[in-house]
Amino acid sequence: MATSGASTTTSKRRRLLLVAAALLLTLLAAPAPVASARRRPVRLRVYMHDIVGGPGQTAVLLVRGPGPENPSMHPGNYFGDTVAVDDLLTEGLAADSAPAGRAQGTYMTGSMSRPVFVVSVTLHLTAGRYNGSTLVVAGRDDTSEAVRELAVVGGTGALRRAQGHVLWSTARVESPLHAVLELDVHASVPVPVPTTTTRAKPAGMTLASHLSQV
Repeated sequence: MATSGASTTTSKRRRLLLVAAALLLTLLAAPAPVASARRRPVRLRVYMHDIVGGPGQTAVLLVRGPGPENPSMHPGNYFGDTVAVDDLLTEGLAADSAPAGRAQGTYMTGSMSRPVFVVSVTLHLTAGRYNGSTLVVAGRDDTSEAVRELAVVGGTGALRRAQGHVLWSTARVESPLHAVLELDVHASVPVPVPTTTTRAKPAGMTLASHLSQV
């Protein structure tokens, strides 16, 4: 009976040692926690000049949509029409306001019955604190609504990993060929944190020393 009891005790100790070793290895291999999840707000308002023809044209039809003519839009607009843009961004409403950058990308007629465009543009900013940075904007633009909400899905430079939304509205129609859109950006970006190259281990914590205490 004594021999059996000693064998049971030894077996329990071995199991405890194995569990402790596995737990410690898991803790040592775990990635370091994120130092900071804080984000700082980004507020920006610019005006986008979309000119589909005539002098100063900035938008060009790439694909004539194969779908039916859209009854809610001017004649000649078809489901699937796709337009490439290189629109001027300005700080003010007027076309001769201080330039703020370019809006480059595409928009497509995305509905057979409503005046809806599916938008995918990159705002390349060339003035102010975000000079040289970009914001990527995508979403549904229903021009029958006074204000539309599109998503900020990313960015570069000082706006890297941007997230948020844009309140997108038609600010002025200069002519049948020239519309001015107001882009009111509500976004945020991560707050930079110092980076470390190594992860410090708890003082005195080694596999051998831990096991010796079990």
